Amino acid sequence: MLIQCTKKLLDELKRKAIPLKGENPLFCWHANLIRVNRRKTAVFVNDKNRYVIVLYGLKVKDFKKFSDRIKKGMKYTFQAECINDEIIQAFINYNNFVFTKTKNLSLVAKINHACKETNYFQKLLNDNSPYQPAVSKKLSKRLVNDGSGDYLYPNKEMYKDLKEFFDINIFGCRAVRLKINLKLEKHNVWRKLIIPLNFFFTDLHKALQIIFNWQNRHLHEFYIYDEKRTQELSINHPAYHHDNFKPIVNILSPYEEILEEDKDINLFIEGEIKLSEYLPGKMKYNYDYGDNWQHYIKVEELIDEYDKNYPICLDGKGETPPEDVGGETGYEDFLNKIRNEDHPQHSNMLTWAKSQGLERFDIEKINKELKKKFQ
Repeated sequence: MLIQCTKKLLDELKRKAIPLKGENPLFCWHANLIRVNRRKTAVFVNDKNRYVIVLYGLKVKDFKKFSDRIKKGMKYTFQAECINDEIIQAFINYNNFVFTKTKNLSLVAKINHACKETNYFQKLLNDNSPYQPAVSKKLSKRLVNDGSGDYLYPNKEMYKDLKEFFDINIFGCRAVRLKINLKLEKHNVWRKLIIPLNFFFTDLHKALQIIFNWQNRHLHEFYIYDEKRTQELSINHPAYHHDNFKPIVNILSPYEEILEEDKDINLFIEGEIKLSEYLPGKMKYNYDYGDNWQHYIKVEELIDEYDKNYPICLDGKGETPPEDVGGETGYEDFLNKIRNEDHPQHSNMLTWAKSQGLERFDIEKINKELKKKFQ
């Protein structure tokens, strides 16, 4: 593996450039060292396909074991892409790591572009680990100029390159089949979803928004429950579970301010936690603290070999209420108005509902959106 470093990174590593020619560009990376949030950050861009790997918050000990840190950064990012472990191991162990200087101005310009993009997405960086698969995936999904006037998606180019080099199906990971029920007293609304366990809770949030046709306009959170312990909570408490299970973990969006702390509940940010850390398990997803839409999530099956790198919706029933309708009470009032053509607000309410994204459950459209969002 050839790592072509800027002078700044070579100086930090206290290494001299070792000349090397003829390496396969798939196993060559350009790398730079920058500061993001005043923390040392290494950004790597693949020479062949522009795929990006980010290491963040690097300390002296990390630079002493830099090859190992790069390997793990690649491993965790490729795992988050659902690339199968056989290919991951073959890729990161293809050759010994060799560090040399940058090759040419064109490739330096590409690494500089990736560094700017890393700064742009700094709010998504995980402060508790040098490995940043979520940000690496995000950067690698961005459309970039290939230098000849054409544009490409680095992640899709990486998939093609791995497929061509290893000549086997590159995707393969553990996944979970979920059934999600939207709590509505007078309506039966549910969806079934398969999602890779390597994904983060951020990804599950995005998938839930798509399959329920929410518009992602409000805050959200997850609760994880201990099925062996019960706890009586008020039905109005956000952690309330209809089977009175005890909440043990609260997973928050990265934009939510933690106002108070319950000593019995562990708090995490969703972009730092993989689904595999808490599934299978009882779970609830709250969306829009005003309208208070509660989604109860049940694990139906664990899947050992899932051959996709995006979620799919298997089935579903019922329509989701429009955004900002006023909770269940407001939803019933809304339905009364649109079902009664003689109601004075009938026409206006239909127009408003359309502006809120209200539409019938369409599994084909949902799966197109899921693939577009995640692949």
